[in-house]
Amino acid sequence: MADPALHPETPTHNQTQPLKQIAIDYTPEACTHCPDANTITLTYDHRGGSRWRTTTRFLYGTFSSLIQCPRGITSGLNFNIYLSSLEGDKSQDEIDFEFLGKDRTIVQTNYYIGGTGNKEEFHDLGFDCSDGFHLYVIKWGQDLIEWLVDGKLVRRVERKKGEAFPHKPMYLYASVWDASYIEEGRWTGKYIGCDAPYVCLYKDIHVPVKSAVEG
Repeated sequence: MADPALHPETPTHNQTQPLKQIAIDYTPEACTHCPDANTITLTYDHRGGSRWRTTTRFLYGTFSSLIQCPRGITSGLNFNIYLSSLEGDKSQDEIDFEFLGKDRTIVQTNYYIGGTGNKEEFHDLGFDCSDGFHLYVIKWGQDLIEWLVDGKLVRRVERKKGEAFPHKPMYLYASVWDASYIEEGRWTGKYIGCDAPYVCLYKDIHVPVKSAVEG
């Protein structure tokens, strides 16, 4: 992503900076963070998964990461990067990239307004998301959301007059977890686990420069 110091013409809402600090919500021993290299590793094994997030919320902006998803038979697992006003809050706003372990050649996008989602779309990646690093970008504005993969726009949602739109400040989250209980395994498949540990790699993670919100 553009460094605003080097590219002052970059619009303010697109200016980003490397992620320096994270919080780990659970299983800290399954998450490693190297701020100097701007890399994060999440592992799913007998301990379960793990989840990291930014330490501040942001109100609009561009969020990005290079991601290499876990290899092997990943059926049942969900690995992701997403924005949420607060994970677990029933009235959350949220914007998602989610990978479904049963098929690593697709990615699901979705967004929530006040806890209501049901706006899922599936996108053919044209590659196996575990084969190498690929760039995933969420651009979130007051009236627009865009999802991009390797610079290609895969989905664009514009706010319609009179309709609600995600407006709550949000953390950037990422996790690896067993979702095989959802829809009796129809969403991500049934967890098999024969290739554990499963490792999801994040690097070159960028967040907005000027839209951090305290509290």
